[in-house]
Amino acid sequence: MKTSIITSFLLAIGITFGGANAAAEEMSKDEYKAYKDKIDSIYKVSKEKCESFSGNAEDICTAEAKARHNADKAGLEAKYKPTDKTQYEARIAKVDGDYSIAVEKCDDFDGNVKDVCIEEAKAAKIQATNDAKAQMKH
Repeated sequence: MKTSIITSFLLAIGITFGGANAAAEEMSKDEYKAYKDKIDSIYKVSKEKCESFSGNAEDICTAEAKARHNADKAGLEAKYKPTDKTQYEARIAKVDGDYSIAVEKCDDFDGNVKDVCIEEAKAAKIQATNDAKAQMKH
């Protein structure tokens, strides 16, 4: 089962980051639905895995699962309907997910260290969002 999850995850990554080939390959509605169902299945398994953790480790795991799910769904949409807008939305889904994970990881700290960690996460999100906007204009 682990191999199946890894294979599915790699497939989903390919969907998310295969934007350069998106215009060259068309995806049928049935293929789209099958990939979407697979992404949802991976998310469900990932969330269940997170239940084995506790405290902030569970929160981080859940944030990672949700971030991957959202990025993969947005990437699938960009592959199915390859437009500048869907490509941008896929990039932003990844940025938002990375930010959510970073903020959860900051919860491991206290006081000023936590504040600095959150500020760094915000700065990284702003930079990545600006990069995504710049890529959309090209």
